[in-house]
Amino acid sequence: MNNGLTDQQVANWRRDGFLYPFDMLSADEIRDCQAGLARFEAWLGSPVNASKDLKWRTMPHITLPWYTRLVHDARILDKIEQLIGADIMVFTSTFFIKEAHTPTIAAWHQDSTYYGIGQSANVATAWIALTEASHEAGCMDVLPFESDGPRQMQHVANVVQDSVNRAGQVITEAFDESRVATMALRPGQFSLHHGLCPHRSGPNTTDKRRIGIGMNFIAPSEKPLGKYKTATMLVRGEDRYGNFEKLRPPATELDDDAVAAHERAVTRYRETYYEQEPLHLQVTG
Repeated sequence: MNNGLTDQQVANWRRDGFLYPFDMLSADEIRDCQAGLARFEAWLGSPVNASKDLKWRTMPHITLPWYTRLVHDARILDKIEQLIGADIMVFTSTFFIKEAHTPTIAAWHQDSTYYGIGQSANVATAWIALTEASHEAGCMDVLPFESDGPRQMQHVANVVQDSVNRAGQVITEAFDESRVATMALRPGQFSLHHGLCPHRSGPNTTDKRRIGIGMNFIAPSEKPLGKYKTATMLVRGEDRYGNFEKLRPPATELDDDAVAAHERAVTRYRETYYEQEPLHLQVTG
């Protein structure tokens, strides 16, 4: 099976910063993922997004083997390789869940703003729908790059109420919203977007839970700009640079070593995020 992108799709990515939709998971695979999420929430004793500690919605690829298999899946990585290169690491991953008839949103933002790795082209996010991600269910809206290409925009964090993004960030500078595209996905499909592609999502107004999972990929050649060495998992190729702490896939679901590694990785990611927050208040592009 050919999992790659066409030349035209690669050109569209360079121009716009997003691609969709791609078929991926079968009905059986979707059920397996949903069952894995159900086990995880039973372990937590609550829905992921209602957990007392929101760290559990972050970096599940470190603790949940079914999620780890997804970040290693060739149906995603063959496309990512054409966009950022043959050596690929997962920088972070997240559950994006919106309960039925809830006001949860994401304001306009760019994923890599607070990563602390600069304005690189070697950052891409895959977003997989495990349930219907329609406009009514609060799917992603995206904006193509401006005519001069991707750039870091000015943000502020911790100001968006009911944000599906833990930090509640939002772009604060003026920009043209007239070219918005709505990336609706059916269950089992995924989309791709660049780390500097502006995007948002609305509330879930349907009767069903909207479940999405995101995974953020970077090239090992990236380098942390701050004082913290964040943790990454190599999923393809090799790391010839050693700029990040290395993570191993979990041996079993939520085993002690994986939970400890998750705690270290989330702590380091949070430290990097806090370090970056004040810096972007002064970004002018």
